[in-house]
Amino acid sequence: MTRKTEGSGPGSARIGAAGAVSDGAVRPELGSADADGGGMSLDCLPSGGKPGRSGKPGVLVISHGSRETGWVRLVEEAVAAAAASDRLQGVPVVCSFLELVEGRLIQDGIDRLAALGVTELFVLPLFVSSGSTHVDDIGQALGMPPVGERAGELERFRIGSMRVTCGDPIDDDPDIAELLYANIRELSADPEREAVLLIAHGSGEPVFHERWQRGMRLLADRVRTLGGFARAETAMLLPDQAASRMEELQRDPVVESVLVVPLFLSAGYFTQKVIPSRLNGYSYKYNGKPLLPHPYIVRWMERRAAAWLETLEVSAVDEQTGQTDL
Repeated sequence: MTRKTEGSGPGSARIGAAGAVSDGAVRPELGSADADGGGMSLDCLPSGGKPGRSGKPGVLVISHGSRETGWVRLVEEAVAAAAASDRLQGVPVVCSFLELVEGRLIQDGIDRLAALGVTELFVLPLFVSSGSTHVDDIGQALGMPPVGERAGELERFRIGSMRVTCGDPIDDDPDIAELLYANIRELSADPEREAVLLIAHGSGEPVFHERWQRGMRLLADRVRTLGGFARAETAMLLPDQAASRMEELQRDPVVESVLVVPLFLSAGYFTQKVIPSRLNGYSYKYNGKPLLPHPYIVRWMERRAAAWLETLEVSAVDEQTGQTDL
């Protein structure tokens, strides 16, 4: 990961398409998940794009990265499965990381797609929340405006003449709510007397905290509805909210048991160490299951990328119609 140095300029990258700067579009707000708008060193790079599209499309999936090879492998396998789907046939899909995975960083992925002749790039952040400052860093480095007043920490990426569309992270996506419910269903005995406590990393920074809070709230409500639970609450690790939310739930006379739900991409330090330590001394049910591996993560990536490809096809038809009418 290349951090921004003092005096680094914005570069000359041309940003366009949905979510881009040059045409005046803005980053979508949270709560829009219902409308889709590597071990294996797996960059799935079939040749060519489907006929009828304007330019050659490519997809860059970005996740955080880890020094643990198992963590990286889970992400790569999920991306490879999405790339192999019929809906993405013929479209190059590259898996990249914000940091810690040398040779597989974001600029490496952009360069790989550029070498394949990609002119239309869809960037899909495989992060759980648009409240992540990392997502904002990536967006700013691709030419997006900042979410708030915070300046991004990355230098501008070199994208040449590619038009870039930045997709949204998971937020309150309904597929992910179903995934979370499936993860904790084995813990539930009497949902009408149970509460779920959704715990995620979070952020203490203005704007980002509110984005985390809103996305988590909507996601927790989806899980509560799916399972028929009596109550659903959320807690961030940053700031430290876990213990206070647990106390609140255990004072509720309706709630006899609390099911703790981790909102993390993969198992690791936070799911195995931090959450249990923050809840030390309390009674609750917890299996620590993260989002990966699960086919719904694959489906989420496939659905988001396919929706973007459809917009390209519509644009291509519009362009051809306009030329015919001239």
